[in-house]
Amino acid sequence: MIQVWFKAVPFDKTAVTLALESGVDALIAPADKVDEVKALGRVVVFAEDEVDAIRLESKADEEAATRCLRSQGKVLLRLGWEIIPVENILAQGEGLGVEVASLDQARLAAGILERGVDFVVVVPEAIHDLKAIVAALKLSEGRLELSTARIDAITPVGLGHRVCVDTCSLLRTGQGMLVGNSSAFTFLVHAETEENAYVAARPFRINAGAVHAYTLLPRNRTAYLGEVASGREVLIVDAEGRTSLAVVGRSKVEIRPLILISATCGDKAGTIFLQNAETIRLVRPDGTPVSVVALVPGDEVLCRLDTAGRHFGMAISEEISEA
Repeated sequence: MIQVWFKAVPFDKTAVTLALESGVDALIAPADKVDEVKALGRVVVFAEDEVDAIRLESKADEEAATRCLRSQGKVLLRLGWEIIPVENILAQGEGLGVEVASLDQARLAAGILERGVDFVVVVPEAIHDLKAIVAALKLSEGRLELSTARIDAITPVGLGHRVCVDTCSLLRTGQGMLVGNSSAFTFLVHAETEENAYVAARPFRINAGAVHAYTLLPRNRTAYLGEVASGREVLIVDAEGRTSLAVVGRSKVEIRPLILISATCGDKAGTIFLQNAETIRLVRPDGTPVSVVALVPGDEVLCRLDTAGRHFGMAISEEISEA
């Protein structure tokens, strides 16, 4: 993930406070202000002279930046950089950062060579774009392709341990987590954003499924729901496939009555165990939530298809069958 830094040079305490509230990964400050910045929050702070900064104005500058990257493991390109020289330097290794003065520049830097630079440094002139830059580079995980699955059967199966994932975020209608018995076929399980006559909405919560199920995580990894714990990041997905990150506040594992939901999408079949309760919902293709107790065979819900092979949560090329 690309890191977002803020350049607090010249020093401005109000700007530094805003940067800390925005969630930056690090700050660059005048050497005599480093301790003062560290006293404001737990964050990495670099003295201005600790970061090698190069302005690209010639091929010689590009070559100097490459040498610095190889020897020091980190180099910062000042404003005025252009894409081709940055691509050339980025191809030589990790540790490259660039200064940015707008959200558009930050997005551009994040897409170079399809992986982006390792960090962007937001200059003081762009302080008003800082929160948007952090959200765009640190919270968004891009867009996933979702498919439409047809419900085949809904079967009560007795008691089991299910996992409620309570996040540190307030989710919206249409958002949830991708969960399934196989990593190759996951269902969009909706957050508890909807109120009913018996239970208040809990928009921070996804009642995600049984402990053994897979859930898709950031950076195309997976985990068993039983492994999800406080402080871990989970992937939030909406009905359009847009993704974001949320931090887990707590994970509640409790014994509850379960139902087994079976569905097909094209020539692929998938299943999921969910709690048998009205507040647990999947998502229809139009983005509206549908309670699992209202589902009937033939209903359509959103899912994601993938390859089945996983080793410690990472996708691998392997012949595998899951039932």
